[in-house]
Amino acid sequence: MIRKLPTREIFKRNQSRTVPDGFSHTRLWLHNIRSMHNVGSAFRSADAFGIGGLILSGYTPVPPRPELTKTALGAEKTVAWNHFDTSEQVLKYLAVENVSLVGLEQTGKSISVTDLTLPVNRKICLLMGNEVTGIDNSLLTYCQQIVEIPQYGQKHSFNVSVAVGIALFALHEIFRTE
Repeated sequence: MIRKLPTREIFKRNQSRTVPDGFSHTRLWLHNIRSMHNVGSAFRSADAFGIGGLILSGYTPVPPRPELTKTALGAEKTVAWNHFDTSEQVLKYLAVENVSLVGLEQTGKSISVTDLTLPVNRKICLLMGNEVTGIDNSLLTYCQQIVEIPQYGQKHSFNVSVAVGIALFALHEIFRTE
């Protein structure tokens, strides 16, 4: 019989792992995300992967919000986050920090997220856009790379929270093997 691990053992195992080099410098930028559940899930995924933090901008909801906390399960308290009113403020912040911007969007120039080329300093910020309209066209021009998640079915998109999880796992594998 297979024994499920209790929460304490899972926590102990997680604490013994080392975040892949550079992954802790990765940021996740959520711009104009409407759903508090998507934001809460992004916090939870960010915590699970040990990324450096979240950037919330535009009308993306910020903690504390009960609906966000319900999905985040407290990760909004363990993951560093910043809020900026405008995308211009975020772009200035990223420039000062020398962070490369990577957009997750389907465009004519997108490459598979698994083919992402890390910058020399390994500092990236993954930009996620609105649930319906995606990343604002004005922001796409600032992306050093634009990646997409390969899809093979009839539908052409993922929920933001699902896309965050898939993309962070793909980035984890890239950082782990570099």
